[in-house]
Amino acid sequence: MTSHQILPGRTRRTAVAAVATLTALGLLTACGYGSSKSEDKATPAAAASTGGAKLSADTVKIGYFANLTHGTPLVGLKEGLFQKELGATEIKTQIFNAGPAEIEALNAGSIDIGWIGPSPAINGFTKSNGESLKIIGGSASGGVRLVVNPDKIKSVDDLKGKKIATPQIGNTQDVALLSFLAGKGWKVDANSGAGDVSVVRSDNKVTPDAYKSGSIDGAWVPEPTASKLITLGAKELLNEKSLWPDNKFVITNIIVSQKFLKEHPDVVEAVLRGSVNTNAYIKANPAKAKESANAAIKEAAGNALEPAILDPAWADIEFIDDPLATTLQKEADNAVTAGLLKKPSLNGIYDLTLLNKVLKAKNAPAVADAGLGTK
Repeated sequence: MTSHQILPGRTRRTAVAAVATLTALGLLTACGYGSSKSEDKATPAAAASTGGAKLSADTVKIGYFANLTHGTPLVGLKEGLFQKELGATEIKTQIFNAGPAEIEALNAGSIDIGWIGPSPAINGFTKSNGESLKIIGGSASGGVRLVVNPDKIKSVDDLKGKKIATPQIGNTQDVALLSFLAGKGWKVDANSGAGDVSVVRSDNKVTPDAYKSGSIDGAWVPEPTASKLITLGAKELLNEKSLWPDNKFVITNIIVSQKFLKEHPDVVEAVLRGSVNTNAYIKANPAKAKESANAAIKEAAGNALEPAILDPAWADIEFIDDPLATTLQKEADNAVTAGLLKKPSLNGIYDLTLLNKVLKAKNAPAVADAGLGTK
């Protein structure tokens, strides 16, 4: 059976201190949007071994968030689609609340493969001088919106002088908002959030209460937080996908320890086949997949999402195999513009060899690494 553990995220105070240190070093930080639970949980009933041939590793340790933008592992593990490809190789899972904690686990060998957002992937790669991880595939695009109090903000021009929340300083949505505001000619101090628009760093778990109390006027946040705020009366002012070519930008990648990739490429390939098969399953069975993802969230976090939140949130996320490499570079460039990151070298961050092998076997087109596949 798949073993399963939830790791607590860092406290807000510790996270802010860590961010300040990393920013001083020119490193980008990011946070996750997972469960608020921190206790160990029982294994989901999904993926008993199929009894097939064991691959080169007895186990593979997989990390992800109990979050809709991580729908691929949520659904694939719940439905046994990964275990089917791994045969007798056992899956062990850990659920994280924050990107930095997942990167630390990967570096320590506590996980081998993880689903994670672009900012912590960039940070982990950069901090290790390109030695710790590789991005080996994409998983999700979209699922981020700017939602606002319609009584106070009716157009983008009304943002000036208002308080807009993001999940954490330097995280993917924080960078997106700072970049967007800079494009409008407004000045905001990236570290303090003070400026023409006040950027308030607020954990997604407390952002709905902050909105209800009136201490923020809106938020640039991922799903399902955006849909939760809409149930509280907020209105969508901007969907981030509208800012990107073809309405696509990476929100979740698949990463692997370089050591594990070198030692167990057959296992990595099997996980990638499971991911590709899961994304195809989601597209072919959207209602069933949504139900499966919500059931997995309930098992991990203790509470399922109500339909008023789940339905629009799920509809706004596209599950894809392409890592959308050009958008990763753009997100890094935006962090540099915002003053949160010194110009990084992302050369070598991708290794899409195994993914393209899987796609070729399915007669699907290859995906590109935007020139970031070699050092």
